[in-house]
Amino acid sequence: MALVVLLLGIILLLALIIRFKINTFIALVITAMAVGVGLGMPLTDIATSVQNGIGGQLGELSIVFGFGAMMGRLVADAGGAFRIAHTLIDMFGKKDFKLQLCWLRSSLGLPYSLKLGWSC
Repeated sequence: MALVVLLLGIILLLALIIRFKINTFIALVITAMAVGVGLGMPLTDIATSVQNGIGGQLGELSIVFGFGAMMGRLVADAGGAFRIAHTLIDMFGKKDFKLQLCWLRSSLGLPYSLKLGWSC
């Protein structure tokens, strides 16, 4: 039964994000609460469990998110994002700009992705 509830929770999460375009964080909280109800947990335990789960993850990642936000703001304020965009346009043209931007975002975000993946 627990596996069925988990599967329904995954389907609910995907539906909330893809179909209803709900913010991912809010969709995760709604899904966590729905799965808790589906498993028969008391409402007070569900709230505590969600709070502990989110707090446990954010506790480890808050430094990564904080420095990432500061670095992003510094790059944006210094004109770095504008310069990077124009350099990519000059190098590859406007035709493939979206592809190059995805590549750049992936390569620059790789250290953060690895940190997030290893901490889970």
